[in-house]
Amino acid sequence: MARFEFELGDDHRLLAPIARTGPKFWALTAALIAVWLWGMFAWFTQLGKGLQVTGLNVPVYWGLYITNFVFFIGISHAGTLISAILRLSQAEWRRSITRAAEVITVLVLFFGVGCVLLDLGRPDRALNVLKHPHFTSPLLWDVTSITIYLTCSTIYLYLPLIPDIAILRDNLGKRQWLYRALALGWTGSERQQRLLNRAISIMAVLVIPVAVSVHTVVSWVFAMTVQPMWHSTIFGPYFVVGAIFSGIAAIIVAMAIIRKVYHLEDYLKIIHFNNLALLLLVMALLWFYFTFAEFLTTFYGSEPSHMLIFQSKVSGEFSAYFWTMVITCFVIPVGLLANNRTRKTIWGPVVASISVNIGMWLERFLIVVPSLSNPRLPMEAATYHPSWVEWSLLAGFLAMFVLLYAVFTKFFPIVSIWEIHEGREHSVAEVTERVASYLPGAPESSHAPEA
Repeated sequence: MARFEFELGDDHRLLAPIARTGPKFWALTAALIAVWLWGMFAWFTQLGKGLQVTGLNVPVYWGLYITNFVFFIGISHAGTLISAILRLSQAEWRRSITRAAEVITVLVLFFGVGCVLLDLGRPDRALNVLKHPHFTSPLLWDVTSITIYLTCSTIYLYLPLIPDIAILRDNLGKRQWLYRALALGWTGSERQQRLLNRAISIMAVLVIPVAVSVHTVVSWVFAMTVQPMWHSTIFGPYFVVGAIFSGIAAIIVAMAIIRKVYHLEDYLKIIHFNNLALLLLVMALLWFYFTFAEFLTTFYGSEPSHMLIFQSKVSGEFSAYFWTMVITCFVIPVGLLANNRTRKTIWGPVVASISVNIGMWLERFLIVVPSLSNPRLPMEAATYHPSWVEWSLLAGFLAMFVLLYAVFTKFFPIVSIWEIHEGREHSVAEVTERVASYLPGAPESSHAPEA
């Protein structure tokens, strides 16, 4: 079989996590599996005894599970959407971060879907959406959009992996059966490179509207009802902004962990954190704008049913959650990221991102629970408190996500080797052209300043 003629050079360091697995990895794996097994115990408890072991009730039929569903689907925008936008805009600094982001998208979508299955009580009920589809139902739209999104995201992750898989095939002695099959005979010929770049560009264009549609449809599951503070035309863009906001925060946290654990300081530099921090700052301001507009409109409308929910969030039962959300989603990230000294560090964007993810989870909780706790129909208000089963399943999902992410880094480079190499070549060619354009007798270049 023909080889992929590729000089690794110093980039062989990116293969180190795959070539060697130390005791710390196995200790982490054991701990994460233990948490996952506890989550499985909680799930079997729910299967055996029913949803009565959760805090769900009438009228709060959605709780922690749907909060987590919206949260996970939002984080899934971390990879595909942001990576596609950066790729199409030809942002050269993206090359070190795209794969770390795209893996988040593919993995976290499974856990988002899993949250819905948990909320159903009996997982087999999910088949009713396919057996008895109701085409006017946003739930069917949700299933369709998430399925398409998962398919597109998986393809978008796999295509840029092919050259790196060929590098692993030719430079690693283990798992040859896997890498040989996944490399699809890649040799790096001009024709293959041209086809690959075209396919990646097509998927990058396609995945953006698909990603936007996913969280828009998720918002419509709420907005298409007449439940107080759900029936809002702003929910579509509001959810998309929140998804990108939490997605960027997830990327920054993942990058910091990867950088520390695998010693990738030369690849994940402060400039990457600074650039993402600027995006996070912009999204924090957008999030505040949408949140302020939503609450101001509700306040001025003063409809009794809506004001009941409004007051429960601002000054009532859920006020502690609400003001914590404001602090963690706006005050802390803006305070850290608007300051050049803290933004141009590693810890500043990381602290801001952890704060944002906490706040965005609280935001989803505040969307779901308060409106259901105070029903529009004439029935008694209810109090909802998640049970140990719900918290255990969330812990199990998070543990399994971290484990699968760690396992991925042991099979494939978490930083794209061929894209880094391509970026170096582009940089050299661009500098050469730019310098040559200033020399006497050289033809005019688009890089040369106008006279």
